[in-house]
Amino acid sequence: MSYEKVTQVKSRLLIGTKQTLKAMKNGEISEVFIADDANQQMTQKVVNLAKQLDIPCERVDSMKKLGAACGIDVGASTVAIKRS
Repeated sequence: MSYEKVTQVKSRLLIGTKQTLKAMKNGEISEVFIADDANQQMTQKVVNLAKQLDIPCERVDSMKKLGAACGIDVGASTVAIKRS
């Protein structure tokens, strides 16, 4: 379900931890997806901020699949959906 959701909203995606954190702080994000096989030190910042800001945070199993769902050829550790 998560990968399909990401694929459906490609125009509103932010890919990557830095961009996600910045947009979360600016109140631009409605939901985040985090790959379980990503570097935990990096993704933990996103998880903590999502909890703090009460943003739904969904975990997926694979960076590679998450990247593919975003339409990129590399893995994605963190993907955020911008508010519409």
